[in-house]
Amino acid sequence: MRGLVVGAAIIAGGRLLAAQRAAPPELAGGWELPGGKVEPGETDEEALTRECREELGIGVIVGRRIGDDWPLHNGYVMHVWTATIAKGEPEALEHSDLRWLSEAELFDVPWLPGDLPVLEAVRAHLKES
Repeated sequence: MRGLVVGAAIIAGGRLLAAQRAAPPELAGGWELPGGKVEPGETDEEALTRECREELGIGVIVGRRIGDDWPLHNGYVMHVWTATIAKGEPEALEHSDLRWLSEAELFDVPWLPGDLPVLEAVRAHLKES
């Protein structure tokens, strides 16, 4: 495995937070779950907390892991966790835009290919919130 990334399924009021990529050019405009690379020595949960702080300016409480390993391009694997906002309001600090999507709106944005398979698993968590 070349690398591990984490994705946050941030859910509030039955809606999922989606983030639009600003860079790199080949991914710009696509939508994803917030998150990023796990640094050496970090746990998934630590990386997710750090990435949400850096990308969105929020503190989160990491919940349950969704699924197992979600394969991405270039040999990367994504681990997705549910998360709730503990502090702050999400801001697009490193993204072009943010949107809160209801279950009915989940596919209203063009998701990046690596995030698409995760959405069906996330849908069940939206129903529980």
